[in-house]
Amino acid sequence: MSEDQEVKSFRDLIVWQRSIQMCVVIYRFTRIFPADEMYGLRSQLRRASVSVASNIAEGYGRKSRGEYLQFLGMSRGSNYEVQTQLVIARELEFGLEIERANCVRLSIEIDKLLNSFIKSLGRPKSPK
Repeated sequence: MSEDQEVKSFRDLIVWQRSIQMCVVIYRFTRIFPADEMYGLRSQLRRASVSVASNIAEGYGRKSRGEYLQFLGMSRGSNYEVQTQLVIARELEFGLEIERANCVRLSIEIDKLLNSFIKSLGRPKSPK
């Protein structure tokens, strides 16, 4: 989606689309975690990844720019949780490295997109 195209829904946001991709990749990555991690790191990673996309969508539905920025900040925080939990998974040697690396790549991309998006929303709109 180019800058000239109008965003009609949170579904049009590249950052939301990448967040959904990351969530799916994380669910696949965590499938082979040890059974005793069902309610531990596996659950934490999955919930944090769901939260990234969910907060982007929820913020989009809020009435003010300030509320939207607050939810984008929560999304960024959840993304940092994902990054931290992926480090822990690496240290514990959980999951396949190639899948973990893909999760990390998407999380870093989302971080850049969120930071740019937050910065752009913080600026006053320019007159057309």
